[in-house]
Amino acid sequence: MLSAFRSALATPDLRKKILFTLGIVAIYRLGANIPSPGVSYPNVQECIRQVEGGDNAGVYSLINLFSGGALLQLSILALGIMPYITASIIVQLLTVVIPRFEQLKKEGQSGQNKLTQYTRYLTIALAILQATGIVALADRGQLFGNCTLPIIPDSGIFSLTIIVIVMTAGTAVVMWLGEQVTERGIGNGMSLLIFASIAHRIPAEGKNILDNSGPLVFAGVCFFGLAIIASVVFVEQGQRRIPVQYAKRMVGRRMYGGTSTYLPLKVNQAGVIPVIFGSSLLYLPDLIARLAGNEDGAFQAFVRTYLVDQSNWLHILLYIGLIIFFTYFYVGITFNPDERADEMKKFGGFIPGIRPGRPTAEYLNYVLSRITLPGSLYLGIIAVLPNFFLGITGSGQNQNFPFGGTAVLIMVGVGLDTVKQIESQLMQRNYEGFLR
Repeated sequence: MLSAFRSALATPDLRKKILFTLGIVAIYRLGANIPSPGVSYPNVQECIRQVEGGDNAGVYSLINLFSGGALLQLSILALGIMPYITASIIVQLLTVVIPRFEQLKKEGQSGQNKLTQYTRYLTIALAILQATGIVALADRGQLFGNCTLPIIPDSGIFSLTIIVIVMTAGTAVVMWLGEQVTERGIGNGMSLLIFASIAHRIPAEGKNILDNSGPLVFAGVCFFGLAIIASVVFVEQGQRRIPVQYAKRMVGRRMYGGTSTYLPLKVNQAGVIPVIFGSSLLYLPDLIARLAGNEDGAFQAFVRTYLVDQSNWLHILLYIGLIIFFTYFYVGITFNPDERADEMKKFGGFIPGIRPGRPTAEYLNYVLSRITLPGSLYLGIIAVLPNFFLGITGSGQNQNFPFGGTAVLIMVGVGLDTVKQIESQLMQRNYEGFLR
């Protein structure tokens, strides 16, 4: 991997792409620390210090993680890339429900451009809704729980509207920055921005563990962290390769086919999407309880005790159950064995020992169901690892264990994808040099 980066930096055009990507990431991190107009930055920092170690920000922990801590600071990029992720997932799911979207998906690049445009419109709409909710909670003093300092001194309708507009515009800017990295840089722009948001929090969280638990626990956390990362890399690279044989056929005077290849089915076919779905649904009752007020109510007490407390066994079991459910749900939507079987039959492909058509679809469905179970259990175990370490490391509910859960899944996945893209571009340039 290090040799690939060294070779990439030695290649002029790849070096320009890498420097461009780093520049965009620097601009993104700079914007994440600029407060929105009308927000009292000193009061925000004081409230963050007061609730540090508590569970008051649990409902926003996922968005705060993806925004690199910008959400709780109410910066101009407070929403980060989360509205775009949500919009992308919704549009992807709607391709199965809405025939028009399914037709656009099959039209190739032109249809994909249209779906991307719909995703942008939906991103702006979701950003307006999320910004309005966050600003309303901040104005009512419920964003930081027991903190009574005025976050927005001027709570007039004009001032609140300006903050919502600025946060929505910040989401549009983040979306544009991500697309620029994808087109002119290295890797997937949206994924790299999330990677940068998560990675910048690791030193502070490591220091928090060192200060609260001492060097011995810190060394143990680093050791287990490396073991977790190695395990995640191993599983993310794991796949079931189904052999596919293509029969020979004559087209005009030329012979086509007669080749052998394979259909790769990853163990973690769903990626990190089930973890995002599960955590979002699990924190939904907390959001409802906050909006309803009445902190001493029975429903609010139940939510705080059993759903928000990450060390509670009911929370852990529900989290794992939701992840397993959404893994099967998402894989069933995104991978259609019948379509794959029809495509193979159309181009003269078949699995040795399996008849083309429906028997092939049934075989693919059987294999997929067998590998989805260990994949979903793997996601569930990685996602709840921070819950077991919170008590050991002394981290609060609004802290994130740096080597577990959503963070490590995203960082390892994005890192592997970026390295593969760099290696493929290096290989392409080596082939070009050989041909010349």
